[in-house]
Amino acid sequence: MYTLSGVGKTFRKGDATVAALQDVDLTIEDGDWLTIQGRTGHGKSTLLNILAGLDRPTTGTVELDGRDLATMRERELTEVRATSIGFVFQSFNLIPTLSAAENVEAALVPLGVPTAERRTRAAEALASVGLGGRVQHLPSEMSGGQQQRVGIARALVKRPRVLLADEPSGNLDEDTRDEIIQLLSTLREERNLTLVLVTHDTTLAYRAPRVAVMRNGRLMMRRDSRTDKAVSDS
Repeated sequence: MYTLSGVGKTFRKGDATVAALQDVDLTIEDGDWLTIQGRTGHGKSTLLNILAGLDRPTTGTVELDGRDLATMRERELTEVRATSIGFVFQSFNLIPTLSAAENVEAALVPLGVPTAERRTRAAEALASVGLGGRVQHLPSEMSGGQQQRVGIARALVKRPRVLLADEPSGNLDEDTRDEIIQLLSTLREERNLTLVLVTHDTTLAYRAPRVAVMRNGRLMMRRDSRTDKAVSDS
């Protein structure tokens, strides 16, 4: 799946250079569930965007199935994002004038999927997240949890192999948060997805078999079920 080696990301801020990521090495295998925890501004969302192909590293390699996203042509990168990677946003990012079904269908338009198939797949995706009866509702007619379920359905409708979630429960109350995380866990198992989830919430983070912490742009593993033990900061 993913192999990251020596990944760094810098930004210019006035006359200064800011290091968002520093020398990140990481392996994510097929079917993994990795949670990346950390405070705001320490690089976790930057790392997720690089995994999604939404940003490129300044240094290092980001291989997905042996292909380096860092050096891939934009056309090839767009194809990978469209077919292999689903992204769930904290702020839902739904189009307010479109129904739930239309928001989900929108993810298939760039792929050239015929209209009838788009509608069928959108309905199936919404049913899989418990919204089979809400397909014609506008975002304003749904709760925050329901809107996030639409966002998850939109990511799933492409039938990706990887699901990346950036603070997917950050705008939700505690009960709804737990429902969304349980849904993501269930979908991962049912669809054999690789799930990478970013959160600042320690309670959520430790539901995952693998837990890493971002601190000042550096990634440290805290727990890895593959070794069946906690991992120290050293």
